[in-house]
Order: sequence, then C-alpha cells, then structure tokens
Amino acid sequence: MEDLVNGNLLIIGGAEDKWGQSKVLKHAIEMCGGPESKIMVLTTATQKPEEVGKEYRTVFSRLGVKSIDVLNVDSRTDANSDSVAQKISGAAGVFFTGGDQLRITSILGGTKTAKVLMDMYKKGIPIIGTSAGASVMSSVMIVDGNGNSAARKCTLGMSPGLGFIDQVIIDQHFEQRGRLGRLLIGVAQNPSVLGIGIDEDTSIKVYSNASFEVIGTNCVTVIDGNTIQESNVSELKSEEIIALSNVTIHILPGGYGYDISQRKIIRPKENKHN
Repeated sequence: MEDLVNGNLLIIGGAEDKWGQSKVLKHAIEMCGGPESKIMVLTTATQKPEEVGKEYRTVFSRLGVKSIDVLNVDSRTDANSDSVAQKISGAAGVFFTGGDQLRITSILGGTKTAKVLMDMYKKGIPIIGTSAGASVMSSVMIVDGNGNSAARKCTLGMSPGLGFIDQVIIDQHFEQRGRLGRLLIGVAQNPSVLGIGIDEDTSIKVYSNASFEVIGTNCVTVIDGNTIQESNVSELKSEEIIALSNVTIHILPGGYGYDISQRKIIRPKENKHN
C-alpha cells in the first residue's frame, strides 16, 4: 500500500461554486502556490472547450490568478506533441474540467502528455479534476451506470483511468444524482477496492501518505467492502439486485479525513493537515 499515492491531488465532485465563496477553487489555487502561480486548464473532457475554457479563465481571474493557460488537447496527435507536453510541464498545477471521462483517457492514454502528467504528479505538482476530471484520477474509473437505482449486477461500466491513485473507485455528483447504488456495485464486485463518492461543491485533498481531507460544502461517502459478510453477487444474473450485509459506510463532511491505507476516519481534531 506504500505506492497507493505518490503525489498531490484535489478531486472535486463537480458543480463547484464558481461565483460565490468558491472555497474549493480557492483551495486549488492555494495548492498550486497562490495567485502568482501558473494554472493549466485542460478542457479535453468537454465537447464545448471554448465555452468551458473561457468560463474557467474568468473564474480563476476573478479569484486573483495572474497566469492561466487553457489547453484543448482533443486528439492523440496533439497529446503526443512535444510542444503540448512542454506547455503542460511548465505549469504549477493542472486542472481537468468536466465532460466525458472517456475522452480524457482515450485521447491522453499512453501519450507524451500522459507521461508528463504522471511525472509532474510524482514530483508533487498538484493535479486537480472536477466531475469527469475527478473520475479519471483512479486506476479504474466508472464510465457509465444508473443513478437513483438499486445496486444491480453488471450495470456499471468501468474502464482504466489515468492511475494517479490505486485501490479506489471515485464517483462524482454523488448525492445529487443518487449514485450510492452504482458505487455499491463497484465495491461488491471487488470488495478490496474502496468506493469514494464525492458530492457537488465538495472535494478530497489526497496526500502522499494515502490519506485525504474533505474540503467543501457537502459530504464525501466512503464505502469499505472489506467488512462485507454476505454477498450474492457471484450467483446472480445480469441486472438482478445485489444482496450485501455488513458494508461499512462513512459520511464525512468538511474537515474530516480518511486514511485509505488503514481504512479509518480522521476526525478534524486529529487531522494534522488542518
């Protein structure tokens, strides 16, 4: 578990407050070294890169950031370009916007850009992602599944992610889109994997010691399947409802943390990073 996390991540559940207190985005700026540092916004996930890029440029400018680069890497040719990789490598932090997580992985996977991002991450340069940009952080990511539904076998689409963090599955817009059932499916199918559901305008700051802190206005749901005593998932046909017993679920508001390696919560007064 020592290699579970090697860098500095901020994983946002989507719909972060852009025009009010902007607590999550202010923390992203702080992680990158403050308003004087260069932030690279990657719009690869979205099919409206100009619109989304313009919005984040305006938002970060409003929050005092002096240097904002917006880059739409929308093809594997671009992602393998030395000039693109060089532009990204000069940033103090990288911000993935929302959209479709499969666009990120299918375009960047195995390219020079992906290598540069991993090298930056291992050096401790912040990698930040919201919504689809949050899902890609893990080694295995959710790409499709039903919200507001019971946990049904084989109804969750999964795919390799960018691999910044291992042994977890991340879901976003969690409470707002009723995604508990689909995250339970992922955990039930392999209980060694930790399920992390992040609400909107909420984030987890992941440290290199494999712990995280909750930052934002809502909650993070952690599903630990190690404690499962009964499961019928291997006996079911596709789309039948899964039975589980003794699943451990933690609901963590801002200020709380979680030790991924030890699988235990960290209370605010115990959080060394506060």
